Amino acid sequence: MTRPSAAPDTSGPGASDRFATGPDATSDQPDQGHVPMPSAGGGDAARGGEPHQHGRPVEADPAGRRAPAPDERRFEQILETLRGQVRDLEFSDGLPGAEEGRALQADVLAQLSDYVLPRVRRPDIPLLIAVAGSTGAGKSTLVNSLVGEQVTTTGVRRPTTNSPVLACNPADVDWFSEASFIPTLPRVRQQGLAMPGKDGMLVLAASEAMPPGVALLDTPDVDSAVAAHHEFAAKFLDAADLWVFVTTSTRYADARVWEFLQVARDRDTSLAVVLSRVPRKGRRQLLDHFGAMLEANGLGNAARFAIPETDQIRGERFTSNVADHIREFLADVAGEADQRDRVSRRTFVGVIDSFRSRVPELARQVETQIETGRALGAAVDDAFATASRRIDTGLVDGSLLRGSLGARWQEVAASGDLAKSLRMRGKRGRKARNEQVERGQRVSSLERAVRDALEALVVSSCERAADQVEQSWRGVPGGAELVVRAQEHPTADLAKRIRKEIAQWQDEIAGMTTASGATKRSVARFVTFDHDIVALVLIIDLLGFERSHSGGGAHAADTSGPSPQRLLKGLFGAQSLRSMGGTARDNLRRRILGLLDHERVPFDGALASAGIPTEDSAVQLYQATYNLEISR
Repeated sequence: MTRPSAAPDTSGPGASDRFATGPDATSDQPDQGHVPMPSAGGGDAARGGEPHQHGRPVEADPAGRRAPAPDERRFEQILETLRGQVRDLEFSDGLPGAEEGRALQADVLAQLSDYVLPRVRRPDIPLLIAVAGSTGAGKSTLVNSLVGEQVTTTGVRRPTTNSPVLACNPADVDWFSEASFIPTLPRVRQQGLAMPGKDGMLVLAASEAMPPGVALLDTPDVDSAVAAHHEFAAKFLDAADLWVFVTTSTRYADARVWEFLQVARDRDTSLAVVLSRVPRKGRRQLLDHFGAMLEANGLGNAARFAIPETDQIRGERFTSNVADHIREFLADVAGEADQRDRVSRRTFVGVIDSFRSRVPELARQVETQIETGRALGAAVDDAFATASRRIDTGLVDGSLLRGSLGARWQEVAASGDLAKSLRMRGKRGRKARNEQVERGQRVSSLERAVRDALEALVVSSCERAADQVEQSWRGVPGGAELVVRAQEHPTADLAKRIRKEIAQWQDEIAGMTTASGATKRSVARFVTFDHDIVALVLIIDLLGFERSHSGGGAHAADTSGPSPQRLLKGLFGAQSLRSMGGTARDNLRRRILGLLDHERVPFDGALASAGIPTEDSAVQLYQATYNLEISR
């Protein structure tokens, strides 16, 4: 990529097609703030002089690379921290912010890993010039012409560049090995005649025609029909110091072209644009329109070149001086270390500046996911809190005593079984035993009715809560997938667990009625009683017997039989009854809350496994942006 042996012929097509050349990529730029970046592209050490940084000598390592200054070490540590935080981010598939967040994450991470950190660690890395652009724009032909020999292939198949080709001096080829340059990308070293590599593989073409310290990269088409080619193009552009963007006279207005050019503008990347295949007819109008579009998009300072429509191509290179003006421009850029430093520094500072907006934008996508996760979690909380309130109300308002449970209670109350359960001490006989068996059957029916009523209340409340959560989640983009995930891990048989909890609760109540001092002494001296029956009486009272018998109306229960509360007060006294009732209610509530917590586990598990980022993730990204800013 040396200068042409003779000045371009001003009457030839190459010179005459150079258009609207504004300040090129090597022009002086305003000071963009101090960034502790080591000299790129070789610097003093590359020129053989004593290495300096910020006006003071610095120590060189045995390999000839200078040791970083303290502020550079600090800068590198901050960048490493930022990279670690970006790398460790998680996004939940399908939820708002996931697609945008992952794209930003990959973009920032790739540029930190493949461009920024390598240039902070190594001041002597080659200047990388990426030739990118539209399908069929002639990028490969241009690259071969700029190098001076064939290093990449062209063809009639579109897209033609199915693997990127990087041309560099043999002395620089080791830098572009897997250990240093985009380590995740497989590569092959080209031997002899240029041959295409496999899709997704970088071809390293060492050529003596390339000056040391400069590399030229032929990238995939930015508007290729193959999506993977877009990603490759973006990956290499993110790692380049200078973009040479090539488009054609028929495709320069395409949206995809301007998406990439606007990225260069936003990052203040060193940029040259080439309009190729320009016909003679209407040439001036095309150049003027393209120039106006560049100006309108904030790219007026980009170096601009034009290549005419020509058949002067042999051996996949231009045979005339068609590309000499572009080669001369790049030779000026790459000719001196100071020039290379200015180009790479402009791009480097532009990338660092872009993190001011790109990292906070990534944090905002993280926050979007966090907010979505918080809303999904709140839907679970609200649904099961509603279920808890519904159960609480159903346990005390007497509604459970208006169905089968109320009927079973009336059977026991009307039969006199309650009174018979209290008997004088010493009363014996076969008749008493027969009566006890009959009474036991009715009491068993009542006991089953209690369990069935409580089970129905809890099951229906849990089912309504689950339906409420699913309906709420399906209203969120990506929430339907979480519903499916929750349904894949249902809880064990709820009815069985409810019956077990209620049976244990009844046993607790029966135990309370036998506790020392629970019975009034004046009664205990004369009577004994069936504690299981008394426990059921207490449960009927706790379930709102008095409310179910008040107010009349069609739903009022039958008032025949003794009042459970009157019977219980006679046995235990008002104070003991209040104490037992309060303890029994608390125990039942604790057990039901445990059941509700268990029923929400599939939803909580689906959220926990969704990969929604934590709130600390966004805070750390904002802090990293601040740390990066104050370290400059």
